[in-house]
Amino acid sequence: MQSSQIRTTIFEKLIENGFSVNAAEISTLGVVILAYILITIVLFWVSRKIVIGFFTRISRRTKSTLDDILLQHKIPKLLSYFPAIFLLHKLIPALFEKQDWIENIFEALTVIVVLALVRALLKSLRDYLKTLKSFKDKPIDSYIQVIMIVLWFIGGIVILSIITGTEVGTFLTTLGALSAVLLFVFKDTILGFVASVQITINDTVRIGDWISMPDNNADGTVMKISLSTVQIQNFDNTITSIPTYKLISDSFINWRGMSESSGRRIKRSLLIKVSSIRFLKEEEIEPLKKINLMEGVIHEKDADIKSYNAASKIDKSLLINGRNLTNIGLFRSYTEAYLQQHPMINKEMTLMCRQLAPTPQGVPIEVYVFSKDKAWENYEHIVADIFDHLLASTQYFHLECFELSPVIPLSNV
Repeated sequence: MQSSQIRTTIFEKLIENGFSVNAAEISTLGVVILAYILITIVLFWVSRKIVIGFFTRISRRTKSTLDDILLQHKIPKLLSYFPAIFLLHKLIPALFEKQDWIENIFEALTVIVVLALVRALLKSLRDYLKTLKSFKDKPIDSYIQVIMIVLWFIGGIVILSIITGTEVGTFLTTLGALSAVLLFVFKDTILGFVASVQITINDTVRIGDWISMPDNNADGTVMKISLSTVQIQNFDNTITSIPTYKLISDSFINWRGMSESSGRRIKRSLLIKVSSIRFLKEEEIEPLKKINLMEGVIHEKDADIKSYNAASKIDKSLLINGRNLTNIGLFRSYTEAYLQQHPMINKEMTLMCRQLAPTPQGVPIEVYVFSKDKAWENYEHIVADIFDHLLASTQYFHLECFELSPVIPLSNV
């Protein structure tokens, strides 16, 4: 078909039917535009029906999640645009005389559709990779965003070049002169990209990690790592967003090591009143032998002490002379024995009960062990059960825990 043959035919028919030249030209243009719009609507409708229908049938027959993800991100819909755009482009010479500006519009439109298709493909790739176990904790969003920024940047230059008729090289030369401004504008984006690369290479943070950043009021699970921000869901279900580059510029605690280890540390103290600590008399030791966990311990310690005192000819008329059993010492031994037989304590990791330096509130007896269960709720239950038992046990050793006495006004005395 020769250039604008249809347009010429319509124009001639209108002249033959008594239209003036101006009226025929306006009417011809209106008919051509209306016809072109109708053809466009039909082509896009047919193309979408064929392409989307084809992908939908394939998706129903396969068990793979990839085709479902492609449909979710409307890949078939975007692909259906290309046949319609191609056919409409071929119709231009038959309907329009001056084609340059229309050609430019079609080229720019094609670039936009290509960019939209690539964006949808990248999002589909991101979602598919996140279904794979090896990629679940990787900051894929950051890399997708970087690629998209580069593609949109290139696409924008190409579109401007098409519309203005300027060479791409001219735009790049102009942008080179504006590089300082661009670096300033995209500073956070560049820093975020560098941070994402370092985070991935050094494996410092993964999606799903529990991290603590007190300076940023963040203490919870990493939900998303993007190019510009990291989203952290705190334990009160609030969301904290911090710049990605802060993960390499600021300090933070990552609790992944705890979750991947064989146990979660329990480090807590009981404060024993100094005034309740004393040597034990023989008549006070005997009842303690009835405690299942202490019978063997007391026999061994008592025999060792008596042997030492006898060999050293110690005068035991005073308890302070020689070696003696103390109530706090036996309580520490009992605590260790109790922890050794506790089913939720990891015996292969550090397990001890130690005495710390005295404080104005008393003598701290610290439990330092690791629980087998690392889940927060279960961990707190284990800690509470252990210290419930130890607090209730102190009275059997004639010990008292520190408790701040209430202040009584003198007027009430």
